[in-house]
Amino acid sequence: MNNKRNIYKDFEHPFAQFVRIVGKGKNGARSLTFDEAYQAFSMILKDEVLDVQLGAFLMLLRVKEESVDELTGFVQATRDQLNFKPLDVDLDWSSYAGKRKHYPWFLLAALTLAKHGYKIVMHGASGHTINRLYTEQVLEYLGFPICQNDLDVEQQLNQRNFAYIPLEAISPILSDLISLRNVMGLRSPIHTLARLINPFNAKATMQAIFHPAYRASHQRAAFQLGYQNSAVIKGEGGEFERNPDAKTLICGIKDGETYEHELPKLTDNRSPIEEELDLAVFKAVWEAKQTHEYGEIAVTETMGIALYTMGACSSYEDAMQRAKTLWAERF
Repeated sequence: MNNKRNIYKDFEHPFAQFVRIVGKGKNGARSLTFDEAYQAFSMILKDEVLDVQLGAFLMLLRVKEESVDELTGFVQATRDQLNFKPLDVDLDWSSYAGKRKHYPWFLLAALTLAKHGYKIVMHGASGHTINRLYTEQVLEYLGFPICQNDLDVEQQLNQRNFAYIPLEAISPILSDLISLRNVMGLRSPIHTLARLINPFNAKATMQAIFHPAYRASHQRAAFQLGYQNSAVIKGEGGEFERNPDAKTLICGIKDGETYEHELPKLTDNRSPIEEELDLAVFKAVWEAKQTHEYGEIAVTETMGIALYTMGACSSYEDAMQRAKTLWAERF
């Protein structure tokens, strides 16, 4: 690493300009333009950046919070370096947060939709935050394979209408970057942009965020990326899952037009947190051998948002009713 740095004693590294733009003090710093963000992230993806530059760049962005143009530029640079086979996908579902307090009910919503013929690709990363239960672990427990390439995705869509592909299989570099969570002690813009990749150009996309302020930036970035149908919510635990204990504001795109819609709180009191996330219980609910009041509301409500986002229902009211029917008829 020192030898690498010494090369630049007499001339500036080409990536230094981007660190300077975002880090030049309170009065001198500014956000990157779309073109600058695109160029900077293309260099990162091609491994043309020193580790010290990368760490500084990501943390400076984290402190100031990435702009919509930056986010869009990063995502577009990522999408342009993918070389996946075109597939017919109804819904791109990102899953990067993991669960800690409640079961991953959103997963049963996705699997129910797949049972009824909707083609869903889910992508995510596991292990980047300690003490969380990740989608990949749950799917393996339920007997679903983890895809390693686009051919695997195509096969699973043909067999089950559902495929899960980890970020590592989409972009090893992005996977390494998201794993820096435990090194830096903070999330970075990678956690945000990964949710927006939509690697197979699905007709609709869904992303969840931790912090409410990110709802609008995700919505605007999806709009700038040209996504025609999209939904962003503050999901339970950061996953795309409706929390029945709270109002849910959806920042969406419907047929190329942005909109906002708020779903009401559905419970009188805050539902109890699970003492432990026992996947045998989770599987029993999926197989209709056990009921779970909170979980089944979360499943159908989450499914309703997905149905409306995909254009399968013309209103949220119709979507929620349809979701209850699909859940009841999942076998």
